[in-house]
Amino acid sequence: MTFQFLYIRKKKMAGILSKSKAKGVDFCGVDDNYYIVRSDLGCYMYSTNFHQGCDLTIYSLHPSCQGGDHYLAFDNSTFYIIKGNTCRCVSDMTNDYEAIVFDLHPNCQGGDNYLSAYGNFYIIFKSRGVYRKTTNMNTDSNAVDYQLHPNCKEGLYYWGTKYYSYLLKPKGEWGIEYHKTDDLNQDTIANTYSVHPDVLSFLPGGLAATQGPAFGKWKCITTISNDSETPLTWQKKITRKVGYNKSQTRSIEQNWIISMGITYQSGALTEAIAKYQFSLSGEYGGQSVNTEEESWEEATETEESLSLSLQPHTKMYIWQYKLGFGKNDVLLCRDLTFDDDPNPPSTIPLPPANKSGC
Repeated sequence: MTFQFLYIRKKKMAGILSKSKAKGVDFCGVDDNYYIVRSDLGCYMYSTNFHQGCDLTIYSLHPSCQGGDHYLAFDNSTFYIIKGNTCRCVSDMTNDYEAIVFDLHPNCQGGDNYLSAYGNFYIIFKSRGVYRKTTNMNTDSNAVDYQLHPNCKEGLYYWGTKYYSYLLKPKGEWGIEYHKTDDLNQDTIANTYSVHPDVLSFLPGGLAATQGPAFGKWKCITTISNDSETPLTWQKKITRKVGYNKSQTRSIEQNWIISMGITYQSGALTEAIAKYQFSLSGEYGGQSVNTEEESWEEATETEESLSLSLQPHTKMYIWQYKLGFGKNDVLLCRDLTFDDDPNPPSTIPLPPANKSGC
């Protein structure tokens, strides 16, 4: 009997930005309620299960709750926002209810990650491979330091609930996953779960994992030829599409409930996430370009009059730059380039992005 083995080469997946590279992004949780904060976008995602993608709802962040370095939740009506060496405690991140501000104890300052679990606060110092447990971040009461278990050292983000701690793992053989444990020191009762695509799309860098890495390329929209023996003046109107192809990204929001009033109209949140994704480096599935000045209105056809002079037996190629994810065109840029070279131009007509992870 002859056996044939099929080897499947996995496509390399772009990574998710770590907390240190994505300012204002964090996870927190309470019981069966989980949150992903995108302060950079002015909102947060609520879910009851990141693995199954359940009950995904987007809420706005109150302006006073934006710009935090770390976000954690103690219970369903107590959220902590750390900025520098101070902490803001609120009962609702959408409305900034019952806000109280206090200083962090010196021993609780400078952590790489903060979470609340089992009724305590945990501060992770990754460079030392330790975490500090305390019952009060202002007084550092009942504080004890522990070593992080090797399986718990490489989290991109950490969050906790009443009985468990979680960490989002770097991309691996099976894609983006998160790890669940009841002890960051011993890593007992540990499980690992995949992240639902509808949750991944909300993460910084996640759009490349669900839609495909970003691309930027020139498309030849027309070719002009002069096959005669005399110079030729070519005058004509050309039609091209310019703007945002919403149909290619509309599916991203289809399983989200947007509960943000007028902050984000339909499709606007995906637009903001797409802009962010394009700005990232190739390591995170981006193109390192700033698209803020491009037209993000629904793509429409525009007509433009052109006049060109061509020498005998020459050709002119008219190129338009476009950006997209995977195989889908998303943004059709405004500028045109004229070239007698049949190969696409090597220039990039967009300014470089200035963002962490680029």
